[in-house]
Amino acid sequence: MNCIPGTGTKSFAVQRALLLLLTICGLCLTGSCSATDAPEESTSSVYAMTYHLVPQPEKNQMRVELTLKQTRPLLKEMRMHMPADYFGDFAGDGDISFEEGNLVWTPPERGGALSWTAKVNRLKTRDRYDAYMSDTWAIMRTSDVMPPAATRTLKDATSKTSMKFSLPNGWSSVTQYKGSDNQYEVNNANRRFDRATGWILLGKIGIRTEEIAGVRVKIAAPKNHDVRRMDMLALLAWTLPDVTRLFSAFPERLTIISGNDPLWRGGLSAPSSMFIHASLPLISENGTSAFLHEIVHIGMRASATDGADWIIEGMAEYYGLQLLLRSGTIVETRYHRALDNLKTWGDEAPTLCGDQSNGAVTARATWLMHDLDQEIRKSTKNTNNLDDVMNLLARQDQAITIDDLTNAVSTVLPSGSKVLDATDLSGCTS
Repeated sequence: MNCIPGTGTKSFAVQRALLLLLTICGLCLTGSCSATDAPEESTSSVYAMTYHLVPQPEKNQMRVELTLKQTRPLLKEMRMHMPADYFGDFAGDGDISFEEGNLVWTPPERGGALSWTAKVNRLKTRDRYDAYMSDTWAIMRTSDVMPPAATRTLKDATSKTSMKFSLPNGWSSVTQYKGSDNQYEVNNANRRFDRATGWILLGKIGIRTEEIAGVRVKIAAPKNHDVRRMDMLALLAWTLPDVTRLFSAFPERLTIISGNDPLWRGGLSAPSSMFIHASLPLISENGTSAFLHEIVHIGMRASATDGADWIIEGMAEYYGLQLLLRSGTIVETRYHRALDNLKTWGDEAPTLCGDQSNGAVTARATWLMHDLDQEIRKSTKNTNNLDDVMNLLARQDQAITIDDLTNAVSTVLPSGSKVLDATDLSGCTS
């Protein structure tokens, strides 16, 4: 509204009207002519969450504080599985309750904070750990200290999540995410709630980085743990180009965490990251590779329902061998010798079914994947192969079932697979 005072002689009434008009203009110019003095309600649908992690090596635990900021009640409830064996010392704003090992947090409308402590050391076997904190380093998965959360929010509300570490002097941090000064932005385009995932390394550490086949590779381990970082980079230089061709959605960043005893002597994958024990050979004497097995898991990004774990484990072992063959790392004679050894071992497994695939079951499943690959190649005159089936399974958002495998195979073999029909799947749940 533009207010322009008049000129010339005016009557008293006109002068009064003009004075009133000038007063209104003055109020408008100062913003006081609003219909209400209340601030306009924000329409943002984004709430900010920051995880602040403070390791306490003297107690082998992590102190975590979660801070929520929101301009209106977007996040209404957060539920996390926090068994008393590992989590405690809960405090926070709003309402905190517990239901069968689950913490339920109802935050204040404008946000607030929730904190807890998490025990880091977790035994995987009698004397080996898959999460461990010493006085100079710590290795764990994010879920060990920041459990997955089920959230109840307003429709279309999304989170902007970050995590930061306050570390002892001389310590550094490594995660799967981009960041600096021990602060990381958590991005997950497939989820409305961006929760942190993957492996974490903290402490006095050594790191090697390389760009291979368009993937930013980072290999990190505690100092003096005799980890063969350059050997790992060399094997990836041979095989990662085939990996990225095989998995079109392979992550742009790959973080590999390694360490020595008392960590579990095996390999474990997580989104965009993995752990591998320093003592494991990159290629075993039998021609297989636990290292590449976990790389395939990262590429597939798949889990399995009960009774179907053999599918993803057999795929991982088979394609670990295939990557060694396709890259020329092993010759075809050694490749077939490795398959024959797996077939002999697989004969010890009476069935493929089970909640988790053990060594003999994985070996049997690997031979099945080989037979299935050969059947597809022969039936389609090499137009298709098991790669097509694996890619269909890798694009799934939900856990893989036996029906999913059968349906994926039927896309390249419409008449069905004799290999799958001949497989003993009795007792498996679909």
